[in-house]
Amino acid sequence: MKLLKELSRYRIGTYADIIYRNALLYPDKEAFVYGKERITFFQFNQRVNHLIHALESLGIKKGDPIGILSWNCIESTYVTGAAMKAGFIVVPFSPRLQAAELVEMINDSEVKILFVGPQLFSVVGTIKEKIKIVRHYMALEEKAPHMAFYDDLIQAFPDREPDSWVDEHDPFIIFYTSGTTGTPKGAIYTHYKKLEEARTKILTAGLKPDNRHVMILPLFHIGGWSHFWAFFVIGATNIIMPNRSFDPSATLKTIQDEKATDLHIVPTHLVGILSLPDIENYDLSSLKQIWYAASPMPIELLRKGLAKFGPIFGQGYGQTESGPDIAILPEEAHRVVDKSPEEQRILASCGQPCLGVHARIVDDHGNDLDPFQVGEIIVQSRSVMVSYWKKPETTDETIVDGWLHTGDMGYYDDRGFIYIVDRKKDMIITGGENVYPREVEEVLYQHPEVIEAAVIGVPDEKWVERVHAVIVLKEGAAATPEEIIDFCKARIAKYKSPRTVEFVTTLPKNPQGKILKRELREKYWKNDRKE
Repeated sequence: MKLLKELSRYRIGTYADIIYRNALLYPDKEAFVYGKERITFFQFNQRVNHLIHALESLGIKKGDPIGILSWNCIESTYVTGAAMKAGFIVVPFSPRLQAAELVEMINDSEVKILFVGPQLFSVVGTIKEKIKIVRHYMALEEKAPHMAFYDDLIQAFPDREPDSWVDEHDPFIIFYTSGTTGTPKGAIYTHYKKLEEARTKILTAGLKPDNRHVMILPLFHIGGWSHFWAFFVIGATNIIMPNRSFDPSATLKTIQDEKATDLHIVPTHLVGILSLPDIENYDLSSLKQIWYAASPMPIELLRKGLAKFGPIFGQGYGQTESGPDIAILPEEAHRVVDKSPEEQRILASCGQPCLGVHARIVDDHGNDLDPFQVGEIIVQSRSVMVSYWKKPETTDETIVDGWLHTGDMGYYDDRGFIYIVDRKKDMIITGGENVYPREVEEVLYQHPEVIEAAVIGVPDEKWVERVHAVIVLKEGAAATPEEIIDFCKARIAKYKSPRTVEFVTTLPKNPQGKILKRELREKYWKNDRKE
C-alpha cells in the first residue's frame, strides 16, 4: 500500500478523513474499550464500512437523517462513524425523554432509520404507530421482536471503503437542546464546525495520543459527545461506561484498572465520588485531568475536589448551540486554593473565552456592558451551530448579526474572566428586586448538612415571586427550614435569602446531570407564566 497516497483518500476537514487516518496510522491501538470489547482504530474503520454498505442497501443515502435512541454502547460509535464517512446526518435522542417527547422529536427530525438500545425496546414498541417517517428499526446489543438485529444486518456486507464522498461543510449531526427551559430544538452542525471545536479542545485541554479517557457522560449530549470525539481525533483511547445511572464506585475502579488519565464529569458526579466511604482504597494515581461542565460547580464542592485530587481540574462552559465550548478555566487557574481570597475568586468563574471564540456581555438592547455589570452572554465562533433544524425564525431570533444569544446571564472582570450568574429565564424577581438563584445556591452549599441544592422562584401573593430552596441533605443529617433560612440571611441580603425551604431525597436531573428547575417549578406555576 502506498500509505501517504492512501492518507489523502478523504477530504481534509471531515471526520471521514480522521477515521481513515487513524486506521492507517494507529491500526493496532485501542480506540474504544466497552466492557470486554477492545476495538482498535483499524477495526473501527472496518465496522463503520460494514454498516455504511448495509445502510445503503436499505436505501439510506447521503443527507438522510439516521437516529440513535440508546444509552452509551459501542454500536452507537459505529452509527456515528457511518454518518461521518457516508454523509448521513446522525441524530442522537435522549433515552430519558417521555414517550410523547420522543414521538415529537423523532417526527421532527425525519430520521429514516432508528437504532434502538435494549432498554428502549418496549418504549419504541408503544410509540411506533405515532412515528411517521421511520422506515427501519434496528436493535442494538440484543435481538428484539419486530426489529431487525444490528449484528445480522452488517454480516452480509464488505468492509471495503465506500464510494461516498463528504465535504467539510456537509451537515452530519443534529443535537436536540436539553429541554430544561422549554421545547427542545435541533442544532445542526457540519464536519467543519465540529472539527474546529475538537481542535480547540485538544489544544486548550492539552489532549494527547497517549490519553485514556473514561466516558461516563452521554453520547447523546453535545458536551459528552464533543469531549469523547476530541480524544478520538487526537488518536487517544476512550473507555465507554454504561451510563443508565452513575456508579461512582465502578467509575473509580475503571480508572484504576484501565490506568485512565482523564475523566469528564458534571458537579453531581463529584458529589457522588467524594461521598464514597472507601474512596481511599482506589489507586487513582494515573488520573491527570478531571474536566467538569454542564452546570456551574459550587465553589465549596470544588474546594473539596481540589483537596482530594489536587489541581487537576479544568472547566468548560458552553451550550448545545455554541459548539459547545465558549470559555475554559484551565488547570493552572485552579491552583489558587492557598492564595488570597481575591485570587481565589476566579474559581467562581467559567474562565476566559476559548481560542477562536469572541464573547460579549450585553443589555436587553444589545449594548456592551462594563466589567462587573450583569447582562446576557453572546458569542461568535466558527463552532457555533449552523441553524436550528427546520426553524428559520427561531434561528434568526437566536443568532443575530452573527452573534449567538445564549440566554445565560453573567458578567466579566477586568481580566476577561466570565462569571455565570444564571439562566435568563431562571432569574427571580421578588418585590421588584432581581435575585440570581446561583448566588443563593453558593451559600446553601456552604451549609455543612447540604449535599445538593436548587433555588427557584415560586408564586407569592405579597412579593409576586418568592425565593424557594429545594434541598437534599447528607445521609443521616438533619436541618430545619428556619435554620437554613437564618444561615443564608447571615451571609447574603435578606431579600435574596429563601423565604421557604423544601427538603427532598433527590433532585430531578437531565442525562447530563443538570438539575431540571423546570420540573421543580412545574407544580407551583401550572397555571401561570413560568414554564
